Amino acid sequence: MSDEEHHFEGPGGLTGTFQQQASSIRRNGFIVIQNRPCKVVEVSASKTGNYGHGQCHFAAIDIFTAERFEDTVPSSHNCDVPHVNRTDYQLIDITEDGYVSLLTENGNTKDDLKLPTDESLLGQIKDGFNEGKDLMVSVMSAMGEQQICGIKDIGPK
Repeated sequence: MSDEEHHFEGPGGLTGTFQQQASSIRRNGFIVIQNRPCKVVEVSASKTGNYGHGQCHFAAIDIFTAERFEDTVPSSHNCDVPHVNRTDYQLIDITEDGYVSLLTENGNTKDDLKLPTDESLLGQIKDGFNEGKDLMVSVMSAMGEQQICGIKDIGPK
């Protein structure tokens, strides 16, 4: 695997990311593998041997698709790490075509998000909305993508 294939070296890297040395990335942290923002679920390191650098092996799960990725990187090289943000919005409406209308902190609406594909979360959102509950949804965003990832009931309307 070449360094340029993974964008390990060089300033900037991918949009919405920063550089971090591979040896300092830990379990439950984040990393970019194959241009996807991932949460690290497993890290193993091998010592420096006869053939050069020590290696870090990462197993990670895509934060949006739950797809599993693995990668091995020289421990002294830099990796792209996504800026991951989580924001809570109040749910106002669900449209017929599967989009949600959310209330932002400054009183504007955010209408560009679709309902999640996770069946359990989707059911909770629809059921709570149909029952007239006041719901807060958590939206995770990284590298230009965003998705509803959680829900909180803040009481009846």
